[in-house]
Amino acid sequence: MAQPALGIKMAFGAVNTAMEAIFSIANKPPGYDAAPFCLIATSLPMIRLSEIKLPLSALPLEPDQHPEAALAEQAAQALGVPLAAIARVQVHKRSFDARHAEPRAVYILDVTLADPAQAAALLARHAAHPHVQPTPDMAWRPPVAASAAPAALAQRPIVVGFGPCGIFAALALAQMGFRPIVLERGKAVRERTQDTWGLWRRRVLDPESNVQFGEGGAGTFSDGKLYSQIKDPRHLGRKVLEEFVAAGAPPEILYEAHPHIGTFKLVKMVQHLRAQIIALGGEVRFRQRLSGLIIEQGRVRGVRALDLATQQTHELRSDHVVIALGHSARDTFCMLHAHGVAMEAKPFSLGFRIEHPQSLIDRARWGRHAGHPLLGAAEYRLVHHAREGLAAGRSVYSFCMCPGGTVVAATSEPQRVVTNGMSQYSRAERNANAGLVVGITPADYPRDAAAFEATLGASFGAEALPAGAVHPLAAIVLQRQLESAAYVLGGGNYNAPAQRVGDFLAQRPSTALGSVQPSYKPGVTLTDLNPALPPWASAALREALPAFGRKIAGFDLPDAVLTGVETRTSSPLRITRGDDFQSISTPGLYPAGEGAGYAGGILSAGVDGIKVGEAVARAMAGG
Repeated sequence: MAQPALGIKMAFGAVNTAMEAIFSIANKPPGYDAAPFCLIATSLPMIRLSEIKLPLSALPLEPDQHPEAALAEQAAQALGVPLAAIARVQVHKRSFDARHAEPRAVYILDVTLADPAQAAALLARHAAHPHVQPTPDMAWRPPVAASAAPAALAQRPIVVGFGPCGIFAALALAQMGFRPIVLERGKAVRERTQDTWGLWRRRVLDPESNVQFGEGGAGTFSDGKLYSQIKDPRHLGRKVLEEFVAAGAPPEILYEAHPHIGTFKLVKMVQHLRAQIIALGGEVRFRQRLSGLIIEQGRVRGVRALDLATQQTHELRSDHVVIALGHSARDTFCMLHAHGVAMEAKPFSLGFRIEHPQSLIDRARWGRHAGHPLLGAAEYRLVHHAREGLAAGRSVYSFCMCPGGTVVAATSEPQRVVTNGMSQYSRAERNANAGLVVGITPADYPRDAAAFEATLGASFGAEALPAGAVHPLAAIVLQRQLESAAYVLGGGNYNAPAQRVGDFLAQRPSTALGSVQPSYKPGVTLTDLNPALPPWASAALREALPAFGRKIAGFDLPDAVLTGVETRTSSPLRITRGDDFQSISTPGLYPAGEGAGYAGGILSAGVDGIKVGEAVARAMAGG
């Protein structure tokens, strides 16, 4: 990558040798050479400027370069200093604003002055300015130094699940010297990819190795989005991104406002992260399904795991067990409930996937600049609050939008159909797709004992609940009902039921496709999707589609395709934990990530994994 002439340095973490002037690597465990381990900022003061805007025409056409001179001039003007006072500007974030005839690039910059001693005076002068602030310290400082970890651990922490949350919980523990043991029910990512293609190409489902289960978690087969709206005062998201870059992610994820990676790059990255954990003394054991907890005197003392290769159950003793299960580990949720682990039903969303030509979305978002190499495939985010009839009070919104991507089969259970979206780093496929989903709350969940028995088993059908209470597993009952119905509606062969938008709005079955060809594999069966969801959900979507068409021209295109069903937008329950990150009912158990109800996406799951890993390290170090 070309280096800017004016000394502008991109924050590329340890993969860019230019960063050695800004960051140093400290507290490495013996023999550990992978980077970054712990990025420690120097005391050189910087000033953060936001809302620095340049027209699209002022930018270099290469996506990984920035207009050095123009940014330095803008920084000098914003601070009211001569250009010579600016020693370096570093791009922290870049986004694009399409609300003008010509889109604008919007930058957040970190500015180093030629005389760093002047930084305090300039910050004082601009104290009332919302877009002039001190650059925050974004380095990760582990609460337990590797040198403080016991040299010989009597017990090692166990991490169950090796998706984004489990990866970062294990990585943080390994970097602090605690040598975690990771149990993952699925296979290593390369084998898992072959199993996933088995469903997409041959209609063969492996319930233990698929889009949901295996190394990398559900996020591996997705758009690879790396942004989140979580509060992150410690900038742990920055550590996640820096670790991804060190593992082979494109360096621009550190400064793009909506970074993504795509499936193929994620596959290589998770292998690299696994290698780091192992190099630091950790273990990753695949095809190990959590089958039980060892609970003694009211607290966790270990786990039981079923080796799926040998079908033998074995025990592992540990007083510190992280459960980073992902949102689809329904059998494990049932097992934890049977052990008395506190959990509660939570809201989630359900609906369909919608596909348009990517060119339609590009034109609607970028106008005459559609196709510009810097803008790439356009995204959208839409929300509608329904007002009419059965839908009144419901929120409809786009979810997990995948520009230039495909709709994929995402079930993990036989004879059920679930959709999700995926794209590669290039985002170069013909269609744009997104979840079009409706919010649902525990008040909507089934309470009928017969439904519980049919989907969860006889013991759940007999379980008594207080009047008005919602069973913690009630949403799983609803999800399975809808996914099973979608399997039947699709023809009973893992085809997904699909419908043209025009027919869905008219509430008539589709009999032929139009200009939009669905991307879902192994295939679709045209039908009427209105009965595929609860009546209020279908009504909410029918109200929202024309409203979205008024926001994005062509969104309610009659030939656009809906594919059902999308039921796994987030975990349907929360495994309740306290301020110490331990289960409120079962000390020693650390619920983590999306499956436990504390994250929603790759970045937030990684951040939660770091937090939980830190909590385990503090507990094990006696802190």
